[in-house]
Amino acid sequence: MRSRSKEEGDRSQEPEVRRRSLWLLLLAAPLMTGASFSYAVIGGEAGSWPAILKSIGLLNGPVGDATVVVAPQGTNGSASAWAARVEQGTLLVLEGESPLAASFGFHAGSKPHATVRSVEDLRAPQLRIIWEKELVLPVFDMPPEAKIFARERWEHAPLMAGFRRGAGGVLWIAAPPNTPPSERPGASPTEIHAPMEPHASMETHGEPNVARGYERFPYILQALADLGLETPFRSNRLWAFFDSSYRARVDLDYFAARWRASGISALHVAAWHYWERDPQADEYLRQLIEACHAHAIAVYAWLELPHVSEKFWAEHPEWREKTALLQDAQLDWRKLMNLSNRAAFAEVSKGTRDLIARFDWDGVNLAELYFESLEGFENPARLTPMNGDVRAEFQRTAGFDPVELFDAKTARYWSRNTAGLALFINFRAELARRQQVEWIGELEAMRKSKPHLDLALTHVDDRFDTTMREKIGADASRVLPLLALHDLTFLIEDPATIWNLGPQRYPQIAARYQALTPAHDKLAVDINIVERYQDVYPTKQQTGTELFQLVHLASAAFERVALYSENSIANPDLALLASAASTVDRAEQAGGKLVIESRRGVSVKWAGSALVDGRLWPVVNGSNLSNGSAILLPRGMHAIEPSAKAPALRLIDFNGELQSAAALEDGIEFAYRSSSRAMAQLERAPRKVEIDGVEAHPQMAGGVLLLPRGQHLVTIIK
Repeated sequence: MRSRSKEEGDRSQEPEVRRRSLWLLLLAAPLMTGASFSYAVIGGEAGSWPAILKSIGLLNGPVGDATVVVAPQGTNGSASAWAARVEQGTLLVLEGESPLAASFGFHAGSKPHATVRSVEDLRAPQLRIIWEKELVLPVFDMPPEAKIFARERWEHAPLMAGFRRGAGGVLWIAAPPNTPPSERPGASPTEIHAPMEPHASMETHGEPNVARGYERFPYILQALADLGLETPFRSNRLWAFFDSSYRARVDLDYFAARWRASGISALHVAAWHYWERDPQADEYLRQLIEACHAHAIAVYAWLELPHVSEKFWAEHPEWREKTALLQDAQLDWRKLMNLSNRAAFAEVSKGTRDLIARFDWDGVNLAELYFESLEGFENPARLTPMNGDVRAEFQRTAGFDPVELFDAKTARYWSRNTAGLALFINFRAELARRQQVEWIGELEAMRKSKPHLDLALTHVDDRFDTTMREKIGADASRVLPLLALHDLTFLIEDPATIWNLGPQRYPQIAARYQALTPAHDKLAVDINIVERYQDVYPTKQQTGTELFQLVHLASAAFERVALYSENSIANPDLALLASAASTVDRAEQAGGKLVIESRRGVSVKWAGSALVDGRLWPVVNGSNLSNGSAILLPRGMHAIEPSAKAPALRLIDFNGELQSAAALEDGIEFAYRSSSRAMAQLERAPRKVEIDGVEAHPQMAGGVLLLPRGQHLVTIIK
């Protein structure tokens, strides 16, 4: 990965006059798009503000031209000039106490100082926000028009407040948004300045010497949105996991629309709930798939083998997996089966074929097919596999029963038997690889009858946390060669051991995997949005700015980002999630055109018809924008300008990768590629569809065309 963005590199080489001219032109972009492109921080120390504001797609610019301007503590300035700028559309962020803050009515009052560690954000009062280090702050008086967004939980001293004025607004926070690394409890010089390494920093609360910006106010960006901030870029490429246990009685069409508006293009549905045929459950799943397809969302069968289903576990005690204590392997929610047993394998394979055949899936995700547990050999009550078939196979090759590794009375006890332990670790990793290869082969066979199916393999990361190979048998180096043999996505799951680390881990994880395979476009990452077992601040679960930074940096580092799960994403995060997933390297006005460069493709907020690269552009994307519409651009660099002419037909939503598009006199032509079926929504029903020059009659879901997977050229006549 490059150490800085292309936008920053280009700008650093321009004379100051050219830079100011460019950004003066850029300021005109909101007149066309209705969105805010640039931010700036007054003074020489930007702190964590770049990390905060870039996480939703804003780009750095000069103070004189920026739409979002941050005034740090102590900032002085012309009150009348800043008031005029706010009236004209600037969003001014004020930190703590300053003459400028006082001019807008935020000043220290006569009340005693407040000791702040526990914070209440009024948009989510039940969310526990705890600062890692308490601060003693003045209690500020607020201007009468200010709305308080956050306050100290017990004494209610205001900590974040703001108001709208004219076309702009003012946001005030009582303290800078981040704790300086040198002031974090327990920080040592090594922790502060050393680069992040898997084991050296795994017990810290994040990256050393990184101004993260989410330590104190998780919902700063939501507050700016309340004050009128409109993000310029969005992506509709996210995947999300779905478990119907959390959505049993909901309006599925409503949720499908909400998922799509959040940038989700595929839903991975917990398929074990539908393993056995059941009229009521099957109907629910069919309705879910129909609702998703009608909103251009693909649906994957999410398998968690060797867990099959509750009923399968109850009916087949003879096939249950065993722990190292020879107990049935019911670990957390998963009830593990012995897939090394040929009879068990045959029965599970039969059930999988029936499950895939019964429903209109777009893909299959073979997830977490390896062994327990994260506690490794130190906890034999959770360590698998120790079924009779595996033990017998290992004994034939190693000459001893692996159960002996967990008998402290024997010479083969694992802590004093380095050679024996190494044999079992290697055997276990190879067994995991063999099972993955075997099940990928099974799914490939099923794809022969459903060629539109995409395949994904979710594999826990063992390159960043290298203990995963020993603990669960995960070894990416053994599995990644499969990308040369099979058309599938390798979805890297963030292990729980590093959930306390910050967003910068994702570029590092990506670099480790890219060094192992040339198939970089097949690498994806799975972000777990869950409560973490480590001591983390300010929230146990990722939300607000922390979540946006995770998604933003992951989206830049990987071709695809998946979120576990759609149910755990906090409601305040939904509106900005698609903006966090966008990856724009450059945005500037040149010669009356808006030039956008994006490595993944992006939706750019835009009002009215447009020319893209000089041609009338027929692809918009209004489905994931709450206000107005957007132009959907392919990856690469493109120039946009207004058009007086409207296209005869528009593609208004698309979940594949758009490669090119052209407006025809009586329709539209576009090229795409997609690992699953691509879903295209037109503004009106087509009269004729051609795929690769041949007339076709693709399946319809509501008003959405289901197009074949792969790379294709589509011509549509209205």
